[in-house]
Amino acid sequence: MKLRIGLIGLGDDWQTRHRPALRMLHDRFDVRAVFSPVAKLAENSASEFQADAVDGYRTLVSRCDIDAVMVLQSNWLGWLPILAASEAGKAIYWAGDLDFDPYEDQHIRETIEQSGVAFMAEFPRRFAPATLRLRELIATRLGAPQLIFCHHRTPCKNTARGNQTKKDRSEFIELIDWCRYVVNREPTHVASTAHQLNEKSGYRSLSLDFASTDRFPPVTAQISRGNYIQDSWQEAIGFRPPSAMQICCERGIAFIDLPSTLVWFDDAGRHLESLETELPVGEQLLAQFHRSVTSLLRNMSDLNDAYRAASVFAAAIQSEATGHRIEV
Repeated sequence: MKLRIGLIGLGDDWQTRHRPALRMLHDRFDVRAVFSPVAKLAENSASEFQADAVDGYRTLVSRCDIDAVMVLQSNWLGWLPILAASEAGKAIYWAGDLDFDPYEDQHIRETIEQSGVAFMAEFPRRFAPATLRLRELIATRLGAPQLIFCHHRTPCKNTARGNQTKKDRSEFIELIDWCRYVVNREPTHVASTAHQLNEKSGYRSLSLDFASTDRFPPVTAQISRGNYIQDSWQEAIGFRPPSAMQICCERGIAFIDLPSTLVWFDDAGRHLESLETELPVGEQLLAQFHRSVTSLLRNMSDLNDAYRAASVFAAAIQSEATGHRIEV
């Protein structure tokens, strides 16, 4: 079945992830309409896919020749495209910020659930070839995870404080979800500390505890993110960048560099795997979206996962305020 889709917003990943994936999966997706706040960008993309450039997201979602919408950019529209698509009964692919507030945005979740439409949040780290291979190794060679370290550092950007804070929250929510996905169970406690250097830069570190089960040992995941490298320190940002994930397991240790490099060690020594020939992240994501829309079974796990990760981050902020470890 070929899905007729509309594109709302064309964000930073349009050229590198979404556009190539839609071109490759032309047998599954038919782009019918494009809306972007930048009219010229919408016109160019619409022309490439032989679609219509429209002047509003409501016009797009109300079209009868649209089965699903892909929201590829987070902007001043916020959650409005999600609400409009839900009301129109259109499936939703959400690639905007994952900055769900588990309390204030509960009505978004309820609207999607009541509408009956398929919803998929974009979790690119989950579908990276290195992550998928890591899950295989955990099941076969490395054994159960015990310790996880995720650190992401960025240069200080001359960005509005509100936008930067929103991006930080979204990034942490995705990193929390990534750890949940790799460990394959829910954290039980979170502790967090934060240090603000100035208006534009700071550092935050979260520690997630995953309780032991009858089959698996306890796991501690440490997630940190900082934008403490000033713009003027051009060479520093690329100096010895940390692995996106370092994971210590029962029978070995692995280092991931997204999207497709995995180095792991066990008693036999060092193993380097370059997974460049695997299906790119964008195609993995869109293939999964196609399955979720065309399946007879409605899968709401992505929505629940987004809210669950957001609730863990909210507990982390509470931990910073109180100085206590918080049960989640």
